[in-house]
Amino acid sequence: MSEAKKRPLVVGITGASGSIYGIRLVSVLLEMNIDVHLVVTQAGWRVIKEELGWDITDREQALHRAFGHFPGKLVYHVIGDIGASIASGSFRVEGMVIMPCSMGSLSAVAHGTSDNLLARAADVMLKEGRELVLVPRETPLHAIHLENMLKLARLGVKIIPAMPAFYFGPATMDDLVDFMVGKVLDSLRIDHELFKRWGEQHESVSE
Repeated sequence: MSEAKKRPLVVGITGASGSIYGIRLVSVLLEMNIDVHLVVTQAGWRVIKEELGWDITDREQALHRAFGHFPGKLVYHVIGDIGASIASGSFRVEGMVIMPCSMGSLSAVAHGTSDNLLARAADVMLKEGRELVLVPRETPLHAIHLENMLKLARLGVKIIPAMPAFYFGPATMDDLVDFMVGKVLDSLRIDHELFKRWGEQHESVSE
């Protein structure tokens, strides 16, 4: 990462299981003083409530409780606000990550429907040639899922399935979450120390 502060990143959280991935990604970016534009689908909010136990009666207040103490700036966009800044290619951001990405949202991106702000923001990344990273979380996968992912991969979208590794010796669930967040940061060329890389625990300086 360069010395100059990077442009903001857009983070989308959908209704796939694994909302903890997206929440942790936002925390890490804000801690790095990288501004985040966040958009969460209606199903995404439900999963956050069910999996993480958040009180989402006041969504903006919930986000402030979670992220208000970090140096980076968080801008929250309502999913139906199709006129938000991130819906326009003239608004400059570094890229976008959808983490976790449901198969429904992945299909919307693959087919350019732009029927909500998350899909529109992703469409903007494609048309402007910016980084777009999707972290699908579904199993098993059928042919339509795979065809949609192949279509997006051929367009240059980075597909990083939520498949944590075990070679680095994770001891907690947080370690597994950080591994996936770290893989996303790697794809965006953002330096981090969220997990031990292969070889780091084995290599030694020769005499």
